[in-house]
Amino acid sequence: MMRFEYFEPDTLDEAVTLLGQYAGKASLMAGGTDLLVEIKEHLHRPDYVINIKKICDLDALTYNNTDGLTIGSLTTVRAVETSPVVLEKYAGLAQAARHLGSIQVRNRATVAGNICRASPSADTLPPLIADEATLKLYGPGGERVLPMEVFFTGPRQTQITKDEILTEIVIPPPPPHTGKAYIKHGRRKAMELATVGVGVSLTLDGDFCREVRIVLGAVAPTPIRAWEAEATLRGTVIDEALIEAAAVKAMEVSRPISDVRSSAVHRRKMVHVQTRRVIALALSRARSDS
Repeated sequence: MMRFEYFEPDTLDEAVTLLGQYAGKASLMAGGTDLLVEIKEHLHRPDYVINIKKICDLDALTYNNTDGLTIGSLTTVRAVETSPVVLEKYAGLAQAARHLGSIQVRNRATVAGNICRASPSADTLPPLIADEATLKLYGPGGERVLPMEVFFTGPRQTQITKDEILTEIVIPPPPPHTGKAYIKHGRRKAMELATVGVGVSLTLDGDFCREVRIVLGAVAPTPIRAWEAEATLRGTVIDEALIEAAAVKAMEVSRPISDVRSSAVHRRKMVHVQTRRVIALALSRARSDS
């Protein structure tokens, strides 16, 4: 492992100051599950590592009916996976957390780290965007809030600046009769990067689909909304034919590449299959939500 200078700031302002002082040469560490591996394998060479573990109040995982769910930047994936309120109200996010790496990784990795790494195949991104998550960023000018949907600009590229820290992820409370789901496709069932990931949040008004959000992962440079697929379902009484039509629309909007894990052709086909399955699952959950 290459040498680097190591800091453990006690406050956000101290961390932000260090980031500004060493702009472009410093890396933040929360869980460290990606950063330390990349340093060991010489894929990333920071001169400075800033560990934010000692900063108080960044590990919150709270819920209320007004603001919804708040996930602090030090909250582990395992904490989200096992949270009763996440399991009850944000089933898609709970499913995504369950699929991320191994249980050892999930006990250290943070949701915020998964977001900031901005991998197109990151599991938590599609359900969080489908759930209308917003991100709180703290920098020298104070706090700013961004919809997560616009946060990603490319593979491993985001709108966060070199002297900002993601402090909280906030997800609004789900309306009544809402079903959420996430389905991941990979070469194996555990400890696998997504070949295709699809997150859905669907709200019913009686028999009609009042709102739906469909987000695709691992099939474009960033997570993408399947807008035309959503329009196919919104305002309708959803049946198998409409689900099939929406799945086709989702497949058409995908822009996958071929790599060592899958061909582009196979990914597109799996977008069709997985979108059909995840819509049906979210619809079933919305119908049973009291």
